Amino acid sequence: MRVAVVGGGPAGLYFSILMRRIDPTGEIVVYERNRAQDAFGFGVVFSDETLTVFEHADPPSYDEITARFTHWTDIDIHHRGTRTRSGGHGFSALGRRELLGILQRRATELGVQIRFEREAPALEQLRWADVIVAADGASSAIRSALADDFQPSLDQRDCRYMWLGTGLVFDAFKFFIVQTPYGVFQAHAYPYDERMSTFIVEAGERAWQRAAVDRFTDGPLPPGVSDQRSIEFCGELFADALEGHPLIANNSKWVRFVTVRNRRWRSGNVVLLGDAAHTAHFSIGSGTKLAMEDAVALAWAFRGHGAGDVTGALDDYEAERRPIVESTQRAAQGSLEWFEGIGRYVRQDRRQFAFNLLTRSRRITYDNLRLRDPAFVRAVDDDFAGGGFSPRPPMFAPLRLRSLELPNRVVVSPMDMYSAVDGTPGDFHLVHLGGRSLGGAALVYTEMICVSATGRITPGCAGMYASEHVEAWGRIVGFAHRQGGCAIAAQLGHSGRKGSTKLIWDGIDEPLDHGNWELIAPSPIPYAERNQVPREMTRADMDEVRDQFVSAARGADRAGFDLLELHCAHGYLLSSFLSPLSNHRGDEYGGALEHRARFPLEVFDACRAVWPEDKPMSVRISATDWVPGGFDADDAVAFARMLHERGCDVVDVSSGQVSPDERPAFGRSFQTPFADRIRNEVGIPTIAVGAIASYDDVNTIVLAGRADLCALARPHLYDPHWTLHAAAEQEYEGDGVAWPVQYRPGSRKPPSGRGDGDGVRKELQRSFEPADTALLVAPDGWS
Repeated sequence: MRVAVVGGGPAGLYFSILMRRIDPTGEIVVYERNRAQDAFGFGVVFSDETLTVFEHADPPSYDEITARFTHWTDIDIHHRGTRTRSGGHGFSALGRRELLGILQRRATELGVQIRFEREAPALEQLRWADVIVAADGASSAIRSALADDFQPSLDQRDCRYMWLGTGLVFDAFKFFIVQTPYGVFQAHAYPYDERMSTFIVEAGERAWQRAAVDRFTDGPLPPGVSDQRSIEFCGELFADALEGHPLIANNSKWVRFVTVRNRRWRSGNVVLLGDAAHTAHFSIGSGTKLAMEDAVALAWAFRGHGAGDVTGALDDYEAERRPIVESTQRAAQGSLEWFEGIGRYVRQDRRQFAFNLLTRSRRITYDNLRLRDPAFVRAVDDDFAGGGFSPRPPMFAPLRLRSLELPNRVVVSPMDMYSAVDGTPGDFHLVHLGGRSLGGAALVYTEMICVSATGRITPGCAGMYASEHVEAWGRIVGFAHRQGGCAIAAQLGHSGRKGSTKLIWDGIDEPLDHGNWELIAPSPIPYAERNQVPREMTRADMDEVRDQFVSAARGADRAGFDLLELHCAHGYLLSSFLSPLSNHRGDEYGGALEHRARFPLEVFDACRAVWPEDKPMSVRISATDWVPGGFDADDAVAFARMLHERGCDVVDVSSGQVSPDERPAFGRSFQTPFADRIRNEVGIPTIAVGAIASYDDVNTIVLAGRADLCALARPHLYDPHWTLHAAAEQEYEGDGVAWPVQYRPGSRKPPSGRGDGDGVRKELQRSFEPADTALLVAPDGWS
């Protein structure tokens, strides 16, 4: 097989080594524009898992790489004059120049032709090769030449960073956080041999611009020339961290990170590898790791298919690697965005700040960190509990909203059941909501309760616009209070342009075949082409809808609900006022956000005026439409600030469902960053929702301060007693969780083993003992 590799970095070299081992008689040529001794950057970090891959892929290079490693297990966070250490992490590093030297020697030994100081020939001149591997970095020329096929996406991020080194050898991975008059600057630092450490300085664009105007204004620099004035500034800024050691440059200048993604990774016999295909932010240390793992996957794909099936090998490579890379990119994106918003966290207590930083990518979680460093997590738990030893998982900490005392942080999210008759909830709702009220969650939400018959989404939606509705809801609330001991929330909404549709199992957002009712909206824009065109609301319509919300709020109070939520999300009526995609009005209710928010705020004010003062109110929002030009995260923060000023107690932060053109970035806890930003920028409690599936997620989100409550929907459909079972799994029986007396025998996992009848009887007896039974302890000296 004849292989042309464009780019002699770790990805291209390692692939060449592995391909040469697979096909010793093949021809492999590597084109590298730089000299053999050139290496930009300083240290390279690998995890223990990656090293296992290398050990099996090519033992000789693995042995030489690991022989040169610097290894450490601790992470230090230096913040506000203190150091917080967490152990048990396990990283290894070596110099980039050393890594390249090892791979160059190994490739040459195996017969790979490396042509240094050679720009890659044009694609037409590479057609001699059976396979062309584009390993030419994030600014790949090969990718640019075939952009129509690869369809790259280049996302330039907000922060500026500069890659530097220092002769100070650190004893751990270090994060140095410095608050300056310009804003927050941070440094990511780690040792990579017995003489040197990497030292990366990073700052948000606003902080960087302020500092640049005042301290460094060298402007654009030619290639290979470092920004000396900026390096001097960073040396002064991190003087304490550097302990008198200077910063060392290597083509060091301020740059912005670019996240590279591609719709496809192959075009004919041309394939992308490493940074040419994808990038992941340096804060999770995965760029070189990903690139070299790509090389393994591509080589092994050829091993499986042979030289005669290039298409099959390239297809298998992409199919195997893409999900892994995209998962890593999601984690890297979470880490990147955390550092972009670091200014909102620096006021946290030092240990909570450290926990927040360590779990920023959502790959390290509460349970994972507790395994690595139980003493650190116990200290954070104790701080969160207000001091003193606390064995309580964070999810079982109480939260007070006005007079409402919630015993834990778990919420049963609103879930439409489409099972009401003329708006009246029936036995199904009693069983559905009643069952979940017995499951241990502190707060159970109803589905969206519609404020009028024409405000329903479907004919099966529940309402609060008739006396029988109040009575039926009162029956459900009474059961939840008496038997479940939980709080229950009424979510009020109006369907707007998304109304008059079929039950969800008959077709999502599909218009009714007959019996349609007139729809109203801020502008006459249908939700989708198949949906009705709504009538643009007049001032009289607004008054009528506002009064319907007020009437429903009064009904919710009479029914005994503990919390009232206004539904301003998911493209329903109030949400459609907020979004510029659905609100094209030319009057005082359209245009700028403060105008688009006017009617939703009028409804909130009117409901707050009739809702009892001691009871809390929340508002659910879609923090982004996931469509360019739509309602976005900045709008969400601004709107949350307006709500906070009007007495809103908590913001329930969802996203999307406003436009069928949305492109959500799905992933684990993917909406939590929106709740996090609102909570920490506005200072209002938030509810996180969306792909929160485990109690570990809840513990992590709450302890890090990203949200105050976590709402789960599908997990509560799968397991109505999700919260109780979470307590049992964590072997927790204290405050914040209360099993219904009828269910106490199930409060622990069934005893294992056979014939243990006495053990079962003891467990049953223990389950029904009063909670305040005294523990008898024998006096000293008794046997």
